Amino acid sequence: MNDLRISSFNFQAAVARAGLRPDGMPRSDAVAGAVEPGGFRTAMADALKSVSQNQLEATRLQRELTLGNPRVSLEETMMAMQKAQIGFQATLQVRNRLAQAYTEIMNMQV
Repeated sequence: MNDLRISSFNFQAAVARAGLRPDGMPRSDAVAGAVEPGGFRTAMADALKSVSQNQLEATRLQRELTLGNPRVSLEETMMAMQKAQIGFQATLQVRNRLAQAYTEIMNMQV
């Protein structure tokens, strides 16, 4: 039987990882870091490029399999298609959640 061990939660470390001061306000250097190339925009762009590449690869493998290329297997093609499908569904869910969050923020009373 496996031993399940739960480590204690380090609140200060979690706050620091989130880019917040101990009082919960954003650190001044964290705000400046938001415009750096390693931010959310870059992560989303990289994810979208990856999903697009997976879809292009799945399409290429489908075409090669249809044309009878002996170097392309059915299993490889099906795996690429499933990978592209899962990536697209995940991207769609992220888009829906972002749109929902935007709507909620816009409906907040100030």
